[in-house]
Amino acid sequence: MYGRLPIAKMLAATVAMTAAISAVMLSINWDGQEASTAAPKIDDLLNVMIVLSSFVFSLVLVALFYALWKFKAKPGDESDGEPIHGNTRLEVAWTVIPTIIVLFGAGYSWSVLNDIETLDKNPLTVDVFSQQYAWSFGYPGKGDVYVQGEMHVPLNRQVQFKMHAQDVIHSFWVPEWRIKKDNVPGITTTAIVTPDKLGTYQLICTELCGFGHASMRAKVVVETPANFQKWVSGLEEKVPAPLKESITQDTETNPTPLNAGGA
Repeated sequence: MYGRLPIAKMLAATVAMTAAISAVMLSINWDGQEASTAAPKIDDLLNVMIVLSSFVFSLVLVALFYALWKFKAKPGDESDGEPIHGNTRLEVAWTVIPTIIVLFGAGYSWSVLNDIETLDKNPLTVDVFSQQYAWSFGYPGKGDVYVQGEMHVPLNRQVQFKMHAQDVIHSFWVPEWRIKKDNVPGITTTAIVTPDKLGTYQLICTELCGFGHASMRAKVVVETPANFQKWVSGLEEKVPAPLKESITQDTETNPTPLNAGGA
């Protein structure tokens, strides 16, 4: 008989290791500057998941090293291991605990997502057009004006980005905003952001989309509402007809593939 496991000591070792790993991991600023109202909420979610992951990692390591130390064969012992039936309570525990952790993580993530994707009464809408290997933008509420390679948005106003991929899957990501959303051909995907820091940032494609993927970037300027209005009022070009067509096709239930020919 192997005797009872030293549960209290193993839990104490797990908690100590969790605290040590968490202290190191949480001291690192993984995501950089926060520049949207969603950023601190997403960073808090990441920190909680780091602690939970540290706990699971520590629990597995403590159990592994205890088993290696306690049940190792003596030098020269080549006999078969003692047949054991197993431990029903242990098996229940290692099923229930991960289930609780996963459900908690899912519930917390859903709560954060629901919060940051709640629309205000008067968001600014920006159409985002992605194609190999460039970004361009339309402002339907501002006379459907259009600009390539540079996007301006006002400070402290919610922006609803409606994204339309023209060829392959791309992905919309401004690191300081924390929001990342795929742009999928044939459908409209939406990202909701409220920028809360003035500055110049980069929009980066984070979906491998071809040879020019690494260079698919655009300038993003967050400015005061007055400066934004002055900038957008100076735009003269309108959204080109092919891009307008892609907006219409994306909103259909069963859109015809772009540039599709006959049978």
